[in-house]
Amino acid sequence: MSLSTLNSVYFIGVGGIGMSALARYFVANGKTVGGYDKTPTALTDALEDIGVLIHFKDDIKAIDNAFLNPSTTLVVYTPAVPKAHSELNYFIAANFKVLKRSAILGEITRQTQCLAVAGTHGKTTTTSILGHLLNVCNAPVTAFLGGISENYNSNLILNGTEVTVVEADEFDRSFLTLSPDLACITSMDADHLDIYGDASALIKSFEDFTKCIKPGGKLFVKNGLPLPGITYGIEDDSDYSAQNVKIDNGSYVFDVQTPKGLYKDFRFNLPGRHNLSNAIIALAMAIEYGCAYSQLSKALASYLGVKRRFTYQIKTDDFVFIDDYAHHPEEINAVHQAVREMYPNKKVLAVFQPHLFTRTRDFIDGFAESLTKFDEVLLLDIYPARELPIEGVTAQWLLSKIKNPNKELILKSELLQKINASQAEVVLTIGAGDIGEEVKYLKEALASES
Repeated sequence: MSLSTLNSVYFIGVGGIGMSALARYFVANGKTVGGYDKTPTALTDALEDIGVLIHFKDDIKAIDNAFLNPSTTLVVYTPAVPKAHSELNYFIAANFKVLKRSAILGEITRQTQCLAVAGTHGKTTTTSILGHLLNVCNAPVTAFLGGISENYNSNLILNGTEVTVVEADEFDRSFLTLSPDLACITSMDADHLDIYGDASALIKSFEDFTKCIKPGGKLFVKNGLPLPGITYGIEDDSDYSAQNVKIDNGSYVFDVQTPKGLYKDFRFNLPGRHNLSNAIIALAMAIEYGCAYSQLSKALASYLGVKRRFTYQIKTDDFVFIDDYAHHPEEINAVHQAVREMYPNKKVLAVFQPHLFTRTRDFIDGFAESLTKFDEVLLLDIYPARELPIEGVTAQWLLSKIKNPNKELILKSELLQKINASQAEVVLTIGAGDIGEEVKYLKEALASES
């Protein structure tokens, strides 16, 4: 089935961040779009606002008639959908074209000039920076983002269809469906061991991803990774490197050393060396694509970030509240580095919700070590997402391993009370589960009290 001949697209798990970006893409291309998800969210509300037909009960009878013709309807599902899902099984049994989200992205990238961002950390921020740079430079780009861009209030940037920017997701080996012209790998830390089994299998998967690059394409790798490619880094001898890095009024000011010479006076407004690294690789790929230095400098300075990636909720002289999606020990370490760099003499409270029983089990010591670095820790129960509980893997177990004595396991209903009691000057909410749903309430309550 050619994507151009479709009349309608039905998404099972339409409210997922990657799925909803694809839904937006098909709406923009004139298709009738609908789908199922478990619960209403801000993402599903936004989709319904642009005409996507959504219901929230797994019920074949709830599927709109617009999606019941196998010859004109494509069905897209996410790997997180259980195999027993009745709607999924109905479409399969009725001989609809049923594909994973990654397969659809793969089909789109084969037909375009594709810039793909891979890595266990930094994908969403790097992809959103790159999409923004190309958009401001007026490239004919569609960027599929794994988060909501603050610049566009969307997870889709649409300025043309000749170029695509995508996250190359290693979960479920999804990135092996892509066909990039330019690709980067930001990191290869162990993660998703429920899928891969061990770190060596994960690294092998990244090696396989490099073979998906189109003939004549280019691979960029963070300096130090065991893969050949164009290197990038910070104040080192990489092919693309941030040099003369300074902090000015909460922003990074720096020059970029490139194979073609030194580009001066860039400004980047996100804190943290990990974010600066993300900006360097986005600039490198944009330069290799063909964007002009004069445009890139302006574009980077106007980049506002991604929601739930070190997002300031409250920022005053006396109190700071930041929300971040970090859900791996290395990501928490990056958040800690950023907050200490920006607020070196202030008390920092971290509220963390572990995500997945398997990830908590596999990286328990890393989580404990990273969380110990904060002045105070409030820990929530593990968010299960797609998993069933694992005996012995609990938030209490993680709490027992955190060496910082200023720690407590609490309920979400206790959050505001405990935050107020801590008298911390900087508060962080961290995690990939439903802790993000608490942020709006906390922001309103803390703002009224500060």
